[in-house]
Amino acid sequence: MKAIVQRVAQASVTGRGLCVLLGISLEDTQRELEHMVRKILNLRVFEDESGKHWSKSVMDKQYEVLCVSQFTLQCILKGNKPDYHMAMPTEQAESFYNNFLEQLRKAYKPELIKDGKFGAYMQVHIQNDGPVTIELESPAAAVDPKQFLIQELHWILEETPNRHSPQHHSLRTLDKNGKRKSRAKTIETYIILYRNNQSNAIRLSC
Repeated sequence: MKAIVQRVAQASVTGRGLCVLLGISLEDTQRELEHMVRKILNLRVFEDESGKHWSKSVMDKQYEVLCVSQFTLQCILKGNKPDYHMAMPTEQAESFYNNFLEQLRKAYKPELIKDGKFGAYMQVHIQNDGPVTIELESPAAAVDPKQFLIQELHWILEETPNRHSPQHHSLRTLDKNGKRKSRAKTIETYIILYRNNQSNAIRLSC
């Protein structure tokens, strides 16, 4: 899970506090969620009463928190094209995001937690205070090799034309030496990676 936390003088629906852009990955669990909630609420980005910087958290100051779901934080570049196959699928992510908001409200004052509408196109107006922008990332979750393989193959099969099409031979990926390798070879590579992480081999029809 990734979050961009901005200290703001004001945002679309809040006064002073934090604006949190949250990117949920398909690997995230309750463990990552709880870690991120603790970090956001206890992040010391505000000054104390004497003006000393980096001394107080949003809870210490009783400020507001605006949360916005931002799947684009899970972007992986394929050349110059952003790819989002490592982001949690929409239906699952919405439930996860709502749980995230619920945990924030349980840990802090519910009325001070604001949120943007999940999955909606929005124009978020913020006035960055400082500016202060901090990137947070939860500890890496254990990757399920099978799920990783499925997601990678899904991208390959979507992005690469059918082998019988005229464009098949023009779209290839690069190996570690920078040499071009075929779609079939790329798929074979991922199957090998998967088998190296599992005691039992699987069969895939590609």
